Amino acid sequence: MTYCKHKESRMVRTLRLTTLLFTGTALVLPALAQEGGLPSQLTDHWKTSKKYVIALAEQMPAEDYTFKPNPEEMSFGQQMAHIAGANTYFFATLTGQKDPIPKPTDFDKTNVLKLLNTSYDFVIAALDKMDHERMHQTFDSPSGGGKITGMELYLLAVDHTAHHRGQCIVYLRMKGIKPTDYQF
Repeated sequence: MTYCKHKESRMVRTLRLTTLLFTGTALVLPALAQEGGLPSQLTDHWKTSKKYVIALAEQMPAEDYTFKPNPEEMSFGQQMAHIAGANTYFFATLTGQKDPIPKPTDFDKTNVLKLLNTSYDFVIAALDKMDHERMHQTFDSPSGGGKITGMELYLLAVDHTAHHRGQCIVYLRMKGIKPTDYQF
């Protein structure tokens, strides 16, 4: 029973933190619009995400990058490569730049770590150069469901990364590996 209460409490804290992040971001961007650039906290968030995702990717032994909990799931390596590819796709769309990562075909640990580093470096550099006006522009939705703003695209990227990172944490636990603690 204690375990469930602890997990529930942790889940509630995570939900509150996520809500705070999204709400804070939505409120801060318009307030800082006169300054021209984006708040440095947005870049700092991606630097933290990079550090955490790389730490998780490092924890999985190379021989287990093909591990998947069931046949319908992506392997651990595919999950991590998917994070990398989605990051660059979302931010290439947001910035109008060319996506630096081609669709990966090799999901071994060395290649996946390279993809992750490339993707996060691309995102961080893109955010450093981006101005607030880009967040108000509209873009085609990646799901094909119409138009979304740059801010919505940014939030989709954050949410997508967190979703797949969470799946990778489960994979690590299934292999008996305690994932590194998240820091924000």
